[in-house]
Amino acid sequence: MTSADRAAAGAGPAARPDPVTGADLVSSAAAPAPVTWPAGVSAAACLTFDMDAEAAVLTADISSINRMTPMSHQSYGPLVGVPRILALLDRHDIKATFFVPGYSAHRYPRVVRRIAEAGHEIAHHSYFHENVIGMDEKTEAAMLDLGLRALNDVAGVRPAGYRAPMWEMNYHTPRLLAERGFAYDSSLMDSDHPYVLAVDETPGAGTLVEVPVSWGLDDWEQYAFLPGLIGTGVIESPAKALEIWTLELEAMHRLGAAFVLCCHPFLSGRPSRAEALDRLIERMKSLDGLWITTVGEVARHLGSLDLAPRTCPRPVLSADAYWVGRPPD
Repeated sequence: MTSADRAAAGAGPAARPDPVTGADLVSSAAAPAPVTWPAGVSAAACLTFDMDAEAAVLTADISSINRMTPMSHQSYGPLVGVPRILALLDRHDIKATFFVPGYSAHRYPRVVRRIAEAGHEIAHHSYFHENVIGMDEKTEAAMLDLGLRALNDVAGVRPAGYRAPMWEMNYHTPRLLAERGFAYDSSLMDSDHPYVLAVDETPGAGTLVEVPVSWGLDDWEQYAFLPGLIGTGVIESPAKALEIWTLELEAMHRLGAAFVLCCHPFLSGRPSRAEALDRLIERMKSLDGLWITTVGEVARHLGSLDLAPRTCPRPVLSADAYWVGRPPD
């Protein structure tokens, strides 16, 4: 359906084709509707932990493998942060989702098995936390398969969910995930509410449940300080992070949305930050009707609702936009 057809049907504005390329610039995207939650539930909250360990740094600069201090900073996550976080979750009787790169699973197999044995969800987070921006389909598929093999070999897990490294998806990524039997993704940022995502715009294309995220709910933006690596960053107070996350939690609870917090054990596993996380959990538990659960459980619920899939269409670049700032021939 063109945008002109949508307008005639009362579904959107008429087409505004670019005068040079003829491309229709009007987006066909629509905001997802609020979710119908299980009986007695008014909103959901998921605690998620990306166990990147050394992979997040090595994928940015492989020469860092010889830098002992940054490597020790990253290994703090599986060695100290994960055990502290597991104890915190156990104390609150909460199950979380751990997104684990295959490389991290191979490097810290006992830690990954401990996560699984504690009953938490283990999900896929690439193999080497590789930057997939512009990566071709064949290479990206091979990295997905390496990660699947690693999680199966280490913990006997076949993950249902995926989170893209640095939350960067290519437009072909959802289809690669669907072809491998993934049930959900948690990488996109276009909604407060989870929804069913069509893996491409072809009629009858496969689907995934999308459980959206936000950079504002990522501890990396608050705590990551890696001099000379991936930007220097600024170390914020855990009190500031707690305020930001609490305000977002309360607002999303009122909206009936899904609050998805993304933490990294090498960051949020530090003592004062873990205490801030503890206070956030206490606030979660005080909210009426808030379902504190794994991303996989949210995805399973969405999959049971028989929702119509939606797309995240690729923008069309107009000739005017394309030439702005480009030197003349």
